[in-house]
Amino acid sequence: MEPSVVKLKPIEATPETFKEFGQVIQASPDGEKFGPHDAQLDLTQGTPRLYIMHLQDRALEFSSITHHANVTQCLGSIGGHAWYLGVAKPSIVDPDVEDKGANVLQSHSGHFFVPPAVDSVQVFKIIGPKFLKLNRGTWHAGPLFNPDTMDFYNLELSNTNVVDHTSHNFKEENATVFVIDD
Repeated sequence: MEPSVVKLKPIEATPETFKEFGQVIQASPDGEKFGPHDAQLDLTQGTPRLYIMHLQDRALEFSSITHHANVTQCLGSIGGHAWYLGVAKPSIVDPDVEDKGANVLQSHSGHFFVPPAVDSVQVFKIIGPKFLKLNRGTWHAGPLFNPDTMDFYNLELSNTNVVDHTSHNFKEENATVFVIDD
């Protein structure tokens, strides 16, 4: 059976449009005091890692989405080039809740979560000199972009992709593929 294709129109990432998923961080004057406009990070569960990711061939479609339950993550394109990120709200379940429900799964790292629904996925377009801070547990697919290659700043933990990487495959689980319609 061929998967159904869901076309998503991207929303421009602004502090207002992205607030349910994290923060959009934009330039501020040098010397400005720390405040709510700065990335509100949680890197307390390990050693922070700031690095430059070199990505290639990230077409404007996806079928898999990931979250990190223990850390916030920051992503931004080097040079401010346009890029896209598919997202869904965090769905981590409190382990102390007795009745976790039929849809609750346990990740390989031990936390409980509800897989994201097809109709909960949105796509954001990030333009210019800014980066995104993803809240803990925010489902994300990307960065995705039009050029053959792009470089991105990435701030997470040194072992995030080894011990805190939970994915949901919409193609396998929901017979769905997302295409960004921009």
